[in-house]
Amino acid sequence: DKAPLSKSLLVVPSAISILLTLLFQHYQKFFAYNLQAIKEDFQIWRLVCGRTICLDLKDTFCSSLLIYNFRIFERRYGSRKFSSFLLGAWMLSALFDLLLVEIAQYIFGITINSLPSGFLSPVFALFVPFYSSIPRVQVAQVLGHFSITNKTLVYILGLQLLTSGSYIWILALSGLVSGICYNSSILKVHRILCVPNWVAKIFSWTLEPIFSSAEPTNEVRVGMGATVDIQRQQRMELLDRQIMMSQVAQMRRQRQQQGGMINWNRLFPPLRHRHNANYQDHRPSEQDTPPPTEVSEEQVARLMEMGFSRGDALEALRASNNDLNVATNFLLQH
Repeated sequence: DKAPLSKSLLVVPSAISILLTLLFQHYQKFFAYNLQAIKEDFQIWRLVCGRTICLDLKDTFCSSLLIYNFRIFERRYGSRKFSSFLLGAWMLSALFDLLLVEIAQYIFGITINSLPSGFLSPVFALFVPFYSSIPRVQVAQVLGHFSITNKTLVYILGLQLLTSGSYIWILALSGLVSGICYNSSILKVHRILCVPNWVAKIFSWTLEPIFSSAEPTNEVRVGMGATVDIQRQQRMELLDRQIMMSQVAQMRRQRQQQGGMINWNRLFPPLRHRHNANYQDHRPSEQDTPPPTEVSEEQVARLMEMGFSRGDALEALRASNNDLNVATNFLLQH
């Protein structure tokens, strides 16, 4: 939902990669990332084909999982800005690929005629905004010393992709450097390498209806965490919350019948302190009520992009004094 470009990058290259591997092996030579043919014979079309379709199913699987996890950036930035980042990273990394190959030959004497094929460098470039903008939330701890966070699985997938073949470190390094250059506010690369508005409109009219999905309506909306494990954990927490809310609703009916009120502090004891928590002792007057804490709309938007409702985001940010990491950790644990 709301990530048609990510879906197209998952479906189309993966389908072509599987067809080339299983049925059309004799066409694989047209999708090989042959640097010698590009530099000596000026076969620029190999630059496009070789840096789009993976010829190794392991690389296809790992890159597809990473694109699926990085779909949060399309939801956060929008399809046009997300496609601009991928286009800029693709073009910059193509230049860095050739530069790194020449450096490796000049310093180490290594002659590299071909590199692993596929949409790999832009995938590695997405680790730059993933590292800098996705909050790190501890999920578990192994042996009391090693922390497992919501970002651990993504880094493990990246490491698996990095070690899947020879010379793939060149693609990884060029992707990371291109991602840093594109995100740099000093170089202003994002103003030059971007998708024009008219091109974005054409694709939104033609291709977006094919790959877009309707928002699910047959079930309660589940938060979108940064990894599959976090999403599964959020679903379990949602079920726990539904059970808790059903119990609260039953308590509310009982309290209303008795003419009382509910102690909402029972729901979220670490941070939420309702004014009616001590209703049995006294009820504070309106003059004693402290003014609500100002909440940053940007932080509210970031929590909503992770799948939480606006009400929960506001509640958590106010209770944590606008600390995004504390608010995220609180929402994941409740």
